[in-house]
Amino acid sequence: MAIPFSIGKILDMATKGDSAENTLFGLNNRQFFTALGLVVVLGAAANYGRIIVLRIVGERVVSRLRSQLYRRTFVQDAEFFDANRVGDLLSRLSSDTVIVGKSITQNLSDGLRSLVSGGAGLVAMALVSLDLTSILCLIFPPVAIGAFIYGRMVRTISRKIQKNLGTLIKIAEERLGNVRTAQAFTAEIKEVGRYNDQVKKIFSLGKREAILSATFFTSSGLFGNMTILALLFSGGSMVKDGIITIGDLTSFLMYTGYAGSSLMGFAYFYSELMRGLGASSRIFELHDRKPTISTTTGIKVQSAQGVIKFSDVSFSYPTRPAVKIFNGLDFEIPSGNNVAIVGPSGGGKSTIASLLLRFYNPTSGAITINGTDISKMNAKSLRRRIGVVAQEPVLMSGTIADNIAYGKPFASRSEIIAAAKKANCDFISDFPDQLETSVGARGAQLSGGQKQRIAIARALLKDPDILILDEATSALDAESETLVNSALAVLLRGHNTTISIAHRLSTIKRSDRVIVLNKDGKVAETGTYNELSCNPKSEFSRLMEWQMSGSDSNPEVESSVITNNGTTKKM
Repeated sequence: MAIPFSIGKILDMATKGDSAENTLFGLNNRQFFTALGLVVVLGAAANYGRIIVLRIVGERVVSRLRSQLYRRTFVQDAEFFDANRVGDLLSRLSSDTVIVGKSITQNLSDGLRSLVSGGAGLVAMALVSLDLTSILCLIFPPVAIGAFIYGRMVRTISRKIQKNLGTLIKIAEERLGNVRTAQAFTAEIKEVGRYNDQVKKIFSLGKREAILSATFFTSSGLFGNMTILALLFSGGSMVKDGIITIGDLTSFLMYTGYAGSSLMGFAYFYSELMRGLGASSRIFELHDRKPTISTTTGIKVQSAQGVIKFSDVSFSYPTRPAVKIFNGLDFEIPSGNNVAIVGPSGGGKSTIASLLLRFYNPTSGAITINGTDISKMNAKSLRRRIGVVAQEPVLMSGTIADNIAYGKPFASRSEIIAAAKKANCDFISDFPDQLETSVGARGAQLSGGQKQRIAIARALLKDPDILILDEATSALDAESETLVNSALAVLLRGHNTTISIAHRLSTIKRSDRVIVLNKDGKVAETGTYNELSCNPKSEFSRLMEWQMSGSDSNPEVESSVITNNGTTKKM
């Protein structure tokens, strides 16, 4: 703010031509320009510090926001992941957090600077000439109204862009993750077209925002230039009449430039703030969501041994409330028993595992372990006592040792080796790095059978009270299956309660008891394999017949996969 004032005084001093008065504020020319240079250097240093501090603060805000958002995502329940795709969540964690971080740091700083410099400039102009200042103030109302309307429209468009960007990432994540399937069915052109359609939607919204931005800033600039012309005309007349000096008019016009740029900067700040609010609505929707099943409250589970009892359980998935999976389901599993659950496709076999793990709560009825309702138990401590081996094994990026010890991070090396041996993971010794071999993304470097055996070793190392096997030997060859079944048989004849979701006869035969579900969401019958198979009229015998005949038009006993979010997926 010192520059325009100083230039005006210098011009006035030069036009007077009186060498006796060639001083400014009691300083000669050299002293004055030295002081002015120091002011400029100090201003540059302050601006440098402002940028550094705000950039660091901005990065810290984004980092903390991402960390908190990721933590909040991980505590959500299965219902949330059923309704939200991974791609959309990735968009919120990445681009949305950057926009919000920029809005509350860099843009906030620029907005405050514009507000302060604009206010100071307006005061300085008023001190020079109230008449010229009143002319300048005529530009403020239309620009302010335009900025408000523009900001609201940008907020709406920004929310739509971020939502569509989430869909775009979702498409890319899902399709690229299954690229081999797309290539096998020669669907590359179709998938590229699907992606491009979404890109065009985002481009259309971006183009609309660009047109709005061009319209607002161009019209604001036009108003500003017209105002400067009016100031030149009026100011020239005032100089001619001796009301103000040429130096005062010069200072005023320079202050006008400051005020104009500050006004445009404040308008830009407002539009960016609205864009940030559009992105923040998606972030705080996730951040503020409370899961229906809390993993931190409830009775701490020290042991999950005891009778498992389903009492009049009814259940529908939250995303499909009209479809009843169970309707008065009743059965008991004695402690230490090895029970096989069989039934037709869609009968809810894997849903039983999801309910036991408290991925969902029953719509009605109760599930108890040793007489205690699991809805009153701490979900996290309950899950620590339950081991799961899904039909489609899921491994994390890292080493074989990391994956085996996933459920028991502080396991010793000897414990990891022992679990690997029990699960027949002899193939590990064939790798140069053995247990330190990287499995790749989702275990891509290993075969299906190798991944399955590592998943079994992971469950065995956890030494759970309840072990859920979702056709755990399905990916093994005959020899490996025999060895693993032998190891499981020896291990599980102890305190573990085993629930096998099965369709293989070998799995069913080694079970102590078989629970047969029907399509009505109830238990059709229960008994040992010999009891059920000896009765030709039993539901179990009928299901076995359909399996043997390989019929495609009737219900069959087949496996259901426990997916990552607890939903049921048929083979």
